[in-house]
Amino acid sequence: MPIDMNSMRNSRPTLSQTGVDTGFSDYIRSVYSYMAGGLALTGIVAYYAFVSGLFLAIAKTPLIFVVIFAPLGMALFLRFRIEKMSLMTAQVTYWIFASVMGLSLSSIFMMYAGQSIARVFFITAGTFGGMSLYGYTTKTDLTRMGSFMIMGLWGIIIAGVVNIFLQSSAVQFAVSVIGVIVFVGLTAYHTQQIKQMYAYGEAAYVQGKKVVIGALVLYMDFINLFMSLLRLFGDRR
Repeated sequence: MPIDMNSMRNSRPTLSQTGVDTGFSDYIRSVYSYMAGGLALTGIVAYYAFVSGLFLAIAKTPLIFVVIFAPLGMALFLRFRIEKMSLMTAQVTYWIFASVMGLSLSSIFMMYAGQSIARVFFITAGTFGGMSLYGYTTKTDLTRMGSFMIMGLWGIIIAGVVNIFLQSSAVQFAVSVIGVIVFVGLTAYHTQQIKQMYAYGEAAYVQGKKVVIGALVLYMDFINLFMSLLRLFGDRR
C-alpha cells in the first residue's frame, strides 16, 4: 500500500546537522524501535492464533473478512487521519493494527512449514536491513526511484486483484518477483524520506506522530517483502 509521507515532512536537514543532533538520533531510534515492536507483536499474535486454533475458528465465520481487510483499513486511517489524531490515539491505533495484522497473517503457519517461515524471515531481515542502511547513508536523491516503485506497487495491487479471479500460478509468480524488487526499492526510498521528515524545533507530539507514521511505512515494507519472498521460497505443507 503506497503511503505518502510528504505531508509530515517540513524540512530536509543536512547530514552534518543530523550527525550532531541528539534529537534526530532519538527520532531514528524510536522509528525503528516502534517498527521492531510492531513486527514482534504481529509475530506473537500470529503464532498464538495458529496454535490456539483461534484463526481456524474465525475462518469458519464471516469475521474472517474483517480480519483480512481490517489491517488495510487501519493503515489507511492512520495515513489520512494522523495529523488530526492525538499522539496517544496514533500510538494505540498502530499497536492495534500490528495485532490485527498478526491475526491476519496467522494463516501462513497453515500454508508453510515453520522452518521455512523462519528462514525467509531472516532473509527478509537481512535484505531489509541492507536496503534501509543504503537509504540512510546514500547522498543520492531516491525520489525518482521511489516514484517508479510506487507505480510498480499499484501494478502489483491491480494484478493481485485480477489474479483472484484468474487463479494463475504464473501471474502469482510474476507478482511475487516484482513485489520483491518493489519493496526492496521502497525500503531504501522510505528510509530516506523518514530522515528528511525530521524537522527541528517542533513540539514533541508532532515528532511522536512522525515516529508512528515512519514505523508504519517501514513495517509495511518489511511485511510485504517478507510475504513476497515467502511465496517464492517458502516450503508449503
